[in-house]
Formats: sequence, C-alpha cells, structure tokens
Amino acid sequence: MKQDRLKRLFGAISLAGIGASGIVAAQPQASVGLTACQALASLGGPNVTVTLAESIAAGGFAPPGGRVGPSAGVFEMLPSFCRVAATLTPSSDSDIKIEVWLPEEGWNGKFQAVGNFGWSGSIGYAGLAAALQRGYATASTDTGHSGGSGAFALGHPEKLIDFGYRAVHEMTVQAKAVIEAFYDDRAAFSYWVGCSSGGRQGLKEAQRFPDDYDGIVAGAPANYWTHKSVQQLGVGHATLIDPASYIQPEKYGLIQRAVLTSCDTLDGVEDGVIEDPRRCEFDPGVLECAAPDPVVAGDPADAAEKGGTADGDPPECLTPAQVEAARRIYAPATNPRTGEEIFPGLEPGSENGWAGLAAGPEPATAASDYYKFVVFEDPDWDFRTLDFDEDVALADATDNGLINANDPDIRPFVDRGSKLLMWHGWSDGVVAPRNTIAYLERVQSVVGDDTSESVRLFMAAGVGHCRGGAGPDTFDLLTTLEQWVEEGAAPDRIVASRIEGGDVVRTRPLCPYPQVARYSGSGSTDEESSFVCR
Repeated sequence: MKQDRLKRLFGAISLAGIGASGIVAAQPQASVGLTACQALASLGGPNVTVTLAESIAAGGFAPPGGRVGPSAGVFEMLPSFCRVAATLTPSSDSDIKIEVWLPEEGWNGKFQAVGNFGWSGSIGYAGLAAALQRGYATASTDTGHSGGSGAFALGHPEKLIDFGYRAVHEMTVQAKAVIEAFYDDRAAFSYWVGCSSGGRQGLKEAQRFPDDYDGIVAGAPANYWTHKSVQQLGVGHATLIDPASYIQPEKYGLIQRAVLTSCDTLDGVEDGVIEDPRRCEFDPGVLECAAPDPVVAGDPADAAEKGGTADGDPPECLTPAQVEAARRIYAPATNPRTGEEIFPGLEPGSENGWAGLAAGPEPATAASDYYKFVVFEDPDWDFRTLDFDEDVALADATDNGLINANDPDIRPFVDRGSKLLMWHGWSDGVVAPRNTIAYLERVQSVVGDDTSESVRLFMAAGVGHCRGGAGPDTFDLLTTLEQWVEEGAAPDRIVASRIEGGDVVRTRPLCPYPQVARYSGSGSTDEESSFVCR
C-alpha cells in the first residue's frame, strides 16, 4: 500500500503542475529511496521554493527557540508527521514563509489553517501542533516578514499586500496542493481558525477568496484596522499625554471591583461576570477622590507604604483627571468635527485588560506602527499628533480595503454553503467587542433574513482578548464548526468552561447573538445546564 502511494506521489511530482496551484516539479524524477515526505522537496514552481521536507518522529519537534512557554508540552505529545517548509514569491518583493504539517498516520482527511496575531511575523507553531493533534493537515504563514513590528511595510508596498491578504491566500492554495501530493487525495473540508489579527484574516478570506475555506472561526477580529488603531491611540491620548491622567495598572482592579459592585447582579447572578455590559451604566466618577490625602501626598515612603504616590495620587480612589481618562476609555472614539463615531470604546468589565493600551510608556505598537510606517511613512511620527478627523480619513484612503476586512457582502461565501462562526469576549481590552456586533449587523443587511443559516456570532461574558478574564474562556469552536459544515447542525449553544488548576470550576453557555445566557432560577450557577439562551 505504501509503495503504491509513493508511486502515485512520484507521478504527481513529475507532472507539469498539480491542480491549479502553480506548484510544478523542480526535479522531474524522484530519487530512488526517498520517503513520501522527502519526495515533497521536489515540488516547486516559478513562485514556490520548497526549502524543507522531512519526517519528524513522534514527540521529536522543537520549535525555533525551544519548547518554552505554556504550549511547551503540546510538542512532546505530537504524533509523527511530515514537515514541509516553503518560500512563496508572488511578487518581486515577496518573501512569504509557510509551513505545512501532514500527519503520517491517522489523517482525518481535512485541512485546518492557523491564524496570526498583531503584525503576524512568525509561524504559529503552537496552533500547528494543536491542529496536528486533532488529525488535521495544517499550515501557517509568517505573512511575508519576521517580527512583530509594522516597520517592514515602510517602502515595501508589495509586502504590505502580502500581510493584508495575499500571504494567507497563497499559503492556502499551496498547502492544499502539498496535501494532495502527499496523500494522493484532496482535503474533504478546509477550515480557518484565528483570533485578533487571525480573526481579521479569516474575514478577509470570506470576503475576498470565498472558495478557500468551508468554515471559518474568526475570534475578536481586528477587521477595521484603520479605525481600531485610532481608538487604541485614543486610549493613549486619554492616559499617556498628561501625566495627571495616567492610571496606574494597580488601579485597574479598583475600577473593576466598582464596576462589578454596580452591575454584576444585573443578569440575576452574582458571579464576578457581567453577561451583557451594554446594560451596565457605570460611571467611574463614583471613585473620585474627595480630597487629596495629606499623608499620601507627603513623604514618598509613606506614600509607597499606602500604595499611592508622593504627588498625592491615593490608591483607593481616582483623581479627577483619572476619572475623565477612564470615561474616555469607555467612550467611543469620535470625529471632533462631525461627532461621528469612529470606533466603539471598551466595555465595563474590561479594566484588567487595559495595560496593553494604557500602561505606557507608548500606546499599542500595532496601532502606532500602522500610522508610522503605512499612513505617514515616518518612523518618527508621534502618536500625540494624531488628528481624529483628517488623519483618519487619510488612513482610510491609504488602506482602501488592503488590510481592513469590512466588506459585508460575503454572499459568494454563503452561497457555496460555507459557514462563518465569529466570537468575541465582552471583557476584551484590546479590540472593542461592539465592532464585531456592528460587522455582523452590516452582513445581515446584505445577506438578508437567512444570515443566521451561515453566519453566527457568540459573545463570551467576562472573557478578555482571545483568552483569559473572569469568564469561562475554554470552548471548542472547531468541533462546533465541523458539525455545522459537515452535518448541517447550526450551533444554538456552545458550552464554555472556566479551568483553574487543571479543574473545571464553572461552565456556562455561549449563546448566538443577540441571545444571552439567563439563569433559569434553579440549579447551580456554576453549571451551564442552569442557564437558557434567550
């Protein structure tokens, strides 16, 4: 059986092309003695160079930099697989790295691609490992550059196109061709899973390349890149320009406790989670200091002992300037000339996630890099100079749909039977959750009454940016998507778990928007069966 597969593989390699992928034989004849994996090194083409094709023994893979971090253990449990690396050059200035991992035994017959984060300059090894463990052939790309900065875009418009959409699409096409060559069979289903920038990539695929995937998971999508960047820089304006407005990270918990005191029980359950923050009418003014504390404002040693600062910033309240800064974080970014909303603000309950935007000394580099290296093409551009009217218009004109993934007309994607499963954590402190709701509503206006048959959004109470937070943040969206695509079982409830110390301490249902989880009035509030979606 194995010899037959090798013969078919060698035959495929010797063809002038494989499908419509553009992959062709770099060497017409496969060398005697090559394994099926090694033979993939012969694949290539005008814009494709295979740089590695090797079999990895079970548990034998170590990513660049070694097995470090919370995902270290996942690599030790990997089955044997064929690792293929390639460089794609669809333009004269492209240098797109991809990796395709192929289970040597137990392939489930499907393909799952891995999304990126931020400026996306690396292969997602942890995501590849997770997909491989589930039996998928899987792929990831560095989107055409290395590192987490947007500096690569300065003077390189083709590389910016690669980042915007081309790298993911090219990776998808080439990965499918490699899969077909290795298994002598096409993947029966293709799935995309990504969050944040990976969520944006997923939406871009649905909008621009509707035939690439049968199902897409798009979490916390940073799809309105130009306006998302403005809102994030606006948080910097609120907290980092005037030292008096700076909110020490130690005070984030103080604000969140006040939010929960005000709004936790609105959903009928006191559990440290706000089910729908839009019902929470919290004003940080309730924390405003009555007067400066003369003890804290005096000797620096006394101030430090009490958790405050020597300039009179007490630990258990907010100064008037800090109150105003917090209000601006919750408020949408708006055009000062027209009053038009640019991008929603962050929600009550997101406070412990503010550090990425408000802790300083600079605001989020994902936002400032966009204006530095793409809009103004000036590495010395200062976020303090951002004009919320003219600069936003310039950014939109500069992007012109390149990175933004806002097109609501995904009818070609829907018409072929593909499914889009979006999700967003209500306590996201990086990408404002209401932006995802706004995108869904625009899609509904185009697709029509049957939108829910193909597109659904699940809001996760208490969950931060892609993970973390006080809410249940562990849920299997890929299985949910598989059942929707392959069996027609549209999701009307997804069970989410909160895990502490390796144990499940709470479960809750995620409900399709606009439904929310409501306590039924009986049973444990830590059990999802005690809640209904309505």
